[in-house]
Amino acid sequence: MIALDLIGIGTGNPRHLTLQAIDTINAADLILIPTKGTEKDDLAGLRRQICADMLTNPATRIVEFALPERDPEIADYRARVDAWHDAIAAIWVETIQTHLGQGARVAFLVWGDPSLYDSTLRIADRVAAILPLKTRVIPGITSIQALTAAHAIPLNQINGPVVVTTGRQIRDLGFPDGTNTAVVMLDGELSFRGLDPVGLHIWWTGYAGMENEISLSGPVAEVTKAIVKARTDARAAHGWIMDIYLLRRSAII
Repeated sequence: MIALDLIGIGTGNPRHLTLQAIDTINAADLILIPTKGTEKDDLAGLRRQICADMLTNPATRIVEFALPERDPEIADYRARVDAWHDAIAAIWVETIQTHLGQGARVAFLVWGDPSLYDSTLRIADRVAAILPLKTRVIPGITSIQALTAAHAIPLNQINGPVVVTTGRQIRDLGFPDGTNTAVVMLDGELSFRGLDPVGLHIWWTGYAGMENEISLSGPVAEVTKAIVKARTDARAAHGWIMDIYLLRRSAII
């Protein structure tokens, strides 16, 4: 049986790692690091830096592999994602079989927490259908926690529900029903711009929890241009950006 540890590493700040995460990194026989090309090498670089800072076990090996891209020829979104996950799982299987024996531990460093809008667990399920694999999750600080910390705000209003959703859902369905608060992830188009801005407030953060964190907040009607510019400039400077925002129909927090 191969032990797979999915380690939540927070949003890229090495000081966000828990003691459990550090212990698990050092218990690994093999650590896998995905690469996404030169434009996003910062992401692999942060994983490398975490290993350099936290890894004290000389027997632990680090192996990098290139992530495949989604196939643009597959028109259906879910089918395109499923095919992409299948391709990633195949690379995991090949890499593990090449570098790891039975009864060993392999670790994968996951941004934020593996349970929140991340596909690592789904990929692990695919791998487990091929290899004898037992998966364990080491929870990490989520981008939602880093967002609310950046703005020093509570996630919810008193006795109020919160919806965690995506830019695609905001774009297609509008503001979620049944709540005044929505946290929006995976939104490369800043889809809140399609909503009625009257009475709508936003707390936006790019690179949440990292050294180059950027945070802007205020009524949507007043801060949208500043957010668009900040996001565009940051992406141009770094080649990539991870951002997240909270929308609330009332300024009361």
